[in-house]
Amino acid sequence: MPRKLIALVLILAAGALAFYGLRPGSRSTQQSLTVYCAAGLKKPVEAVAAQYEKEMGVPVSLQFGGTGTLLTQLRVANRGDLFIAADDGSLADARKLEVTQELLPIAVQHAVIAVAKGNPKGIRSLADLEKPDVRLALTNPEAASIGKITQKLLGDRWETLAKTAAVMKPTVAEVAADTQLGAVDASIVWDSVIGQFKGLEMVKVPELSSHAEKASVAVLTSAASSAEALKFARYLAAPEKGGAVFKELGFLAAGGDKWSAKPELILYSGGVNRPAIEKLVQDFATREGISITTVFNGCGILCAAMKTMEDSSSPKFPDVYYACDVCFVPPVAEHFPEAVLLTEAQIVIAVPKGNPKNIQTLADLAREGLRVGICNAEQSTLGFMTQGILKSMNLWESVSKNASSQVPTGDFLVNQLRTGSLDAAVVYQINIQNQADHFDSIPLPADKAKAVQPFAVRTNSPNKQLGNRMLAYLKNHQKSFTDAGFVWRGDTPAVKSSELEIPEWLKQK
Repeated sequence: MPRKLIALVLILAAGALAFYGLRPGSRSTQQSLTVYCAAGLKKPVEAVAAQYEKEMGVPVSLQFGGTGTLLTQLRVANRGDLFIAADDGSLADARKLEVTQELLPIAVQHAVIAVAKGNPKGIRSLADLEKPDVRLALTNPEAASIGKITQKLLGDRWETLAKTAAVMKPTVAEVAADTQLGAVDASIVWDSVIGQFKGLEMVKVPELSSHAEKASVAVLTSAASSAEALKFARYLAAPEKGGAVFKELGFLAAGGDKWSAKPELILYSGGVNRPAIEKLVQDFATREGISITTVFNGCGILCAAMKTMEDSSSPKFPDVYYACDVCFVPPVAEHFPEAVLLTEAQIVIAVPKGNPKNIQTLADLAREGLRVGICNAEQSTLGFMTQGILKSMNLWESVSKNASSQVPTGDFLVNQLRTGSLDAAVVYQINIQNQADHFDSIPLPADKAKAVQPFAVRTNSPNKQLGNRMLAYLKNHQKSFTDAGFVWRGDTPAVKSSELEIPEWLKQK
């Protein structure tokens, strides 16, 4: 082939690659997404996927089927980006099989009886479904969520219905279609399905309708890009995007975060938590494809900053708050009404290696001429707790006279100990965790030396679900906390901020 012709072919090929957003040797940044979706959610998910592709330029390939059937496929194939299931149990099964990770609720559903408009058979109860002149369609509980949930809710009665059913199909859409066509007189479906088939109406019975299930989207462990998968998941759940489509089609939307292609999450954290979470926060941001602004400081300073902003609708108000101790939650409890007690840390007296001043107790810190470091009580949790401990032991006046340094965080005190500016300092054990060659630690009374770190998500944050996913991410990386010297407590349920147990000597006036 002549050289000029070869050159022309290469130029044309490069132009074609540029047209499709590619460079030679690279993959498209707009990779397609593969989504496995429960059949009953077909219409809204199709509509949202088309809208997303138009707005974001990312093709979405959809595969529909019964939830149970899809789950079997996922386990075998280990391919795809997202899994949309119609019930909580199927997603729990998927998690046990280790095929899914993050979970975002998108709709709330209830089981109902579907009948033709006007209810010609006069079906009002489950007993009516057992009448000999009623042709009933059910879904296979091994294949479809609605069948599995109905079987669970009805117990032994399910067997009676299954024996009298005229037909059993693999998806909820198929039994609804049979009811619409008149092939059967009734079927058990999700309430959200009724509006998708003209000529149908629902009959609610308490045995079914009193129970709610969430339809949710989960990121698959096989996802090519977690950030791209999560972006579409957030779009599906966002009230003004996917949520609006679901609502228009008769679904009860579960309520997601306000839509943003790249959300910004603001985290306020006490300084003591930094060794455990700094890298985790960065990793979480990368996985989610978001930006995170992290402010580490003394909790007194953080609370003062929040009070200065006053209105939590300020774009700089934190979405999540990880305090150094529960005693610094009450000042901002109206914004953070619930917290998870994630970790605890011990407070100690740190002294240079060998303890040259022979310090054994808090009372020794009052000795004349001793240079003592404590944190500022108004700026930090550690300082506030140190003051409270000393006051409860009638030592505050005598020890504070020796306090040549009062700083916002324990790290400052450790640095001053290293340079020889201090003889002793009250710090967290975590502050000297990896410096055993330089420091010894003197324990404090066991009933006073424990700080408990609560993690809270702001109640009116536009990124509330994102904040909860950050919490879940941290809880999945317990080792990072224990390696840093924390005691893990994150497996306990959340508690109301108003019910946090705070010792009398630590209550803020």
